[in-house]
Amino acid sequence: MLIDRAVVEVRSGNGGNGAISFHREKNVPKGGPDGGNGGRGGSVFLVAKKNVNTLLAYRHSRVLQANDGEKGDKCLRFGRNSPDVISEVPCGTLIFEEDGKTLIADLKNEGDMVCVAKGGRGGRGNAAFKSSRIRVPRVAENGYPGVRKRIVLELKLLADAGLIGFPSVGKSTLLNIVTKANVATADYPFTTIVPNLGVVTLEDGYHQFVLADMPGLIEGAHEGKGLGIQFLRHIERCRVLVHMVSMSGERDPFEDFKIINAELRDFGAGLENRPQIVVATKMDEEGAEERKAEFDKKTGIESIGISAITDENVSFLMKKIFEMIQKTPEFAPYSVPDEEIGGLKVYDAHLDAPKDPFEIVHPSDHLFIITGEEVTKKYALINLSTDAGVAQLISYLGRIGIDEALKEKGAKDGDTVRIQDFEFDYYE
Repeated sequence: MLIDRAVVEVRSGNGGNGAISFHREKNVPKGGPDGGNGGRGGSVFLVAKKNVNTLLAYRHSRVLQANDGEKGDKCLRFGRNSPDVISEVPCGTLIFEEDGKTLIADLKNEGDMVCVAKGGRGGRGNAAFKSSRIRVPRVAENGYPGVRKRIVLELKLLADAGLIGFPSVGKSTLLNIVTKANVATADYPFTTIVPNLGVVTLEDGYHQFVLADMPGLIEGAHEGKGLGIQFLRHIERCRVLVHMVSMSGERDPFEDFKIINAELRDFGAGLENRPQIVVATKMDEEGAEERKAEFDKKTGIESIGISAITDENVSFLMKKIFEMIQKTPEFAPYSVPDEEIGGLKVYDAHLDAPKDPFEIVHPSDHLFIITGEEVTKKYALINLSTDAGVAQLISYLGRIGIDEALKEKGAKDGDTVRIQDFEFDYYE
């Protein structure tokens, strides 16, 4: 079964907390702080592997979770780092944020790897805070929280050329002839219900390319009719489209040609601009030559006539496909997140400007809530189990200008200020 889309929850490990400890040993007065650092939480990685060809393992919203780092201990014992979780996906997998639009990575080649959830670093023990001014530090850091989010995995098959067209025009039959793919064929629509891949070797025995047989498209495929919408995404990686039109006389070939091109256009991925080779199939049928001549006249394109029964022009077609593949660059299946020119990232002064470390929300009378990515990250590191830790938080908030901001917001003496799950009273 080809599973080409999955939603996965990833959870990296939290960093271990740093320890607050002081060395105690007989005949060693004033041993000093010896609390060790916490260990790093495990990260979650995805790696592309050729021996994996489906996302079946992620079908039921699988959770990929790494363990937390161990906490530090006395006698400068550092917590153990947690091992990373590395999960395999097929080559050609795109990874998106949960919105399905923001691309994280394109794992196209064997061994491509990306970290989708970075483990939290371990908190520093009180030994790390010792200095010439602070000889007896009574503070330590909590481990940094891990990441918890949902991502979308989307597989786009890696094929150089794709066979497209209405059902029963001979796509699977052609793939069987030129690749020995052994795809099921029959004289009814939608025999092919999943894309099939095969490797074509030219007559010289040296040059090869990958050919994909896409399930038959019908009118309205981009809206979910038939099987088209489920597999149109796989065409996005193909450099060349081989548009097959039947000359058996059962349908109007020109109308079929227009309908398929309209579906490619309406899908919205620029597929209508891909190089196409138009192939007239079933040329062994009575009247096929006349229908092909009329079709070529209407389209203004000289189609290549082939017959699966007589092998007419099949080798010639494979050679033409290979030549066009060589001339056509690879198409990116999705826009990359950061525009790059000459290997250098182009920064936008507005997008990349430094953000304020905090924001104050006033949801009700006498309550002010401090939010913001930077301030909440710092808060997560501070160990509030000791008076020194609380003093460290209050000192930090003062340094970043919380007092002035609260005053501007209209805070009065005795009002409650909340940051995450910690509350304190405001006084000028």
